[in-house]
Amino acid sequence: MEDLFMLRVTMGICYATLSVSAWSVNNFLITGPKAYLTYTTSVALGAQSGIEECKFQFAWERWNCPENALQLSTHNRLRSATKETSFIHAISSAGVMYTITKNCSMGDLENCGCDESKNGKTGGHGWVWGGCSDNVEFGEKISKLFVDSLEKGKDARALMNLHNNRAGRLAVRATMKRTCKCHGISGSCSIQTCWLQLADFREMGDYLKAKYDQALKIEMDKRRLRAGNSAEGHWAPAEAFFPSAEAELIFLEESPDYCIRNSSLGIYGTEGRECLQNSHNTSRREQPSCGHLCTECGLQVEEKRTEAISSCNCKFQWCCTVKCDQCWHVVHKYYCTRSPGSTWSGAKGST
Repeated sequence: MEDLFMLRVTMGICYATLSVSAWSVNNFLITGPKAYLTYTTSVALGAQSGIEECKFQFAWERWNCPENALQLSTHNRLRSATKETSFIHAISSAGVMYTITKNCSMGDLENCGCDESKNGKTGGHGWVWGGCSDNVEFGEKISKLFVDSLEKGKDARALMNLHNNRAGRLAVRATMKRTCKCHGISGSCSIQTCWLQLADFREMGDYLKAKYDQALKIEMDKRRLRAGNSAEGHWAPAEAFFPSAEAELIFLEESPDYCIRNSSLGIYGTEGRECLQNSHNTSRREQPSCGHLCTECGLQVEEKRTEAISSCNCKFQWCCTVKCDQCWHVVHKYYCTRSPGSTWSGAKGST
């Protein structure tokens, strides 16, 4: 009873501090062993960071990481085995590992700190290991414990999900960076002390998005999987496919058509979505969005103009304030709309 009370209290804290999608806190916290209750807040934060990064990476694509897709187990409603499912698993697993690792190195968690296992050893010419390396071993352990335990299935989808969970954790390691500090007389830098640090999470999101773009479709012998494999931890997920693909995202099914609304599949379609017209101010990721979201889906681009107010003509006044005028300006926004009387039966492509 005491453990159950602690779990409810911890969940209450997480709900109070986060606006997390329906699947994340419930699934992560209820599934995890009670001995690891101390990590649940960090796990929830990591799940949230994965959700936010997913939404950022796919903001201008037909599939834009909708709330109803954010479930991590095959025994629930999410039964697809598409590229999009593979990304959800990878970024969620990476988010949990990343946050646990960060909190560990900062001393926020019990029985966990910097990784000093290499300190004092020569790393290369002119430098040695030292300082506070981020403890990815511990972060990986907790992420695997929580995220992989959500997978209750024993079929090809379960194997795929566990593989992509691992690919997400490998992405955390792959994007780590070596940081060094110089030592020597008068800054000569004759010797350097170096340690490993996590990259910015956005960089990891970009890394996994590139993996998504090159995801591998796997043809599997489903009869063999049903007969002999269990998805409950008695094997290494990557072994179900092939070793060279352990860091790659994999999928089993082609993606559905995300242009058209399909309530039974939880697809909203692109009608009504905002898009960006090509301009010098848009990033490479954003530039083709109107054509990709609207035109290629049989929709037209509608421009809407609104007025907005913002600070302008700001001047520094001694001492020490900044005074600005309030200026009105026209904001141009673009949306995918259906032409009056038009019908659309399908579109090329899916994502």
